[in-house]
Amino acid sequence: MSHIKKRTKEILAAFIYFLYEKHILPCSIKVLTIDETLDELLHTEKSMVRFGDGEIMMIREKGIALQQASSEISEGLSEILGYRYDDLIVTIPDIFATLSDHCGASKRFWQDHLLFCRKTYEKYCDPNRVYGSTFVSRCYYFGEDKSRCDRWFAKIRKIWENRDVVIVEGARTHNGVGNDLFAGTASIERVICPPKDAYGTLPSIMEACLRYDRDRLFLLSVGVAAKFLALELFRQGYRVLDIGNLDLEYEWYIRKAVDKIPIEKHDIVGEEANRAAGYHEYLEQIRVWL
Repeated sequence: MSHIKKRTKEILAAFIYFLYEKHILPCSIKVLTIDETLDELLHTEKSMVRFGDGEIMMIREKGIALQQASSEISEGLSEILGYRYDDLIVTIPDIFATLSDHCGASKRFWQDHLLFCRKTYEKYCDPNRVYGSTFVSRCYYFGEDKSRCDRWFAKIRKIWENRDVVIVEGARTHNGVGNDLFAGTASIERVICPPKDAYGTLPSIMEACLRYDRDRLFLLSVGVAAKFLALELFRQGYRVLDIGNLDLEYEWYIRKAVDKIPIEKHDIVGEEANRAAGYHEYLEQIRVWL
């Protein structure tokens, strides 16, 4: 994209967002704040499935880095986005009222996202429901004021305090490895999934999850596949939280990163490499490796 085209797009995106912010363009979509969403998760046994920009792109049948697009995925995601379950929180980006608390790069990203995707939200979101905020799991990078993250991460860690947890994640994800994100849990077991196109292995992932009793708290980090897995586990009577890239945000938080930085553990794949890295506790927690 040429500099002129890029600049024109940025100006148009900012203008469209200005119309939203000033209520010139009407918006019927209602989204809780991060604190309100976290309080719902803390004080109830509700499950959660999260929609970020990637899931909205997939509804439009646009592929993303870790999942190929298909009409089947698009249709399934659009149905989940218009959910009807009182005990299942569906989250979307809290970007419709204001972006004033976002850093410059985040503000530009979401303005651009809305320029192309606002009609998708308006078509599939239920105007009679209140959605949770997707930023519960992406609460560090976006913000201009990062001091709020102390409060948010304290609440997040409280959700699984003293709980027996099953983490379903990609082979590169390593949720909680090398940090204290899950230090308060009673126990952790893991189901390790393919790092790409996990949707194709959903039957095997589901089979592994259904071996557990319903007192386990499921935490999911398997991209687009997590939306379908979360819904089905919820229907089966489990409490399940789709946490997405929460661990990545937590790593940036504890490192006080000023920009997005790569995390070393995300390059480690396979038993031999994990053993060489000293991730012995992580390997001991793995019950299924798909």
